[in-house]
Amino acid sequence: LWGAKIRFTSAMLFAIGFVSLFVTGGLTGIFLASPAVDIYFQDTFFVVAHFHFVMASASLFGLFAGTYHWFPKMFGRMMNERLGKIHFWLTFIGIYATFFPMHFAGTAGMMRRIFSTGQYEFLRHLSGLNIFISLAAFGLGIAQLIFAYNFIASWIRGPKAERNPWKSNTLEWQAETPPPHGNWGAHLPEVNRWPYDYSVPGAKDDFIPQTAPQVPAVAGAAVDDPEGSPPKP
Repeated sequence: LWGAKIRFTSAMLFAIGFVSLFVTGGLTGIFLASPAVDIYFQDTFFVVAHFHFVMASASLFGLFAGTYHWFPKMFGRMMNERLGKIHFWLTFIGIYATFFPMHFAGTAGMMRRIFSTGQYEFLRHLSGLNIFISLAAFGLGIAQLIFAYNFIASWIRGPKAERNPWKSNTLEWQAETPPPHGNWGAHLPEVNRWPYDYSVPGAKDDFIPQTAPQVPAVAGAAVDDPEGSPPKP
């Protein structure tokens, strides 16, 4: 992504969020990989926090990114981007508010499986932290109702999707939306380019699909001009 012209769609936000969550969970995994430290952290809330960042939250963000990205191709309609971005921020903040404080609870010795912190004297000072975690978890769950509404409402009455709403070069976005039986119908596409022709100097658009014809080089001509004609004076 470095140096790219990023469009912060809902799908891209969830993809970037996936990286953040996976890195956060991965860094805490370094502590658990050290036997000297893991003796203390094993079976504490530190493990719960690590697991939920890496396995649960990061995986969920990947699923959300894929859903927002592929929804137009699957159903022929667009999801609401405003609701998608609200869903992202509430979920992103909710995950960090729920699971990040668990590292502190684990460091304080709070066991992984426990009925109530009040039954142990040395854990009673964590009651406020656990209440905060519980409230954040409820908020995180409620935020998913936004996604459910957006998914169902967009499926039923969302705006019709273009064939290539993301301006992508790759073949799947050159098929009809939604794709017919066999993806391409009666005629298979002709591939003329590699899939990374973005921001090509002289091109009319920021992207050039793989199905766009190659043209002879003519001085001053647009690279995606099928005639290769010189520019008008």
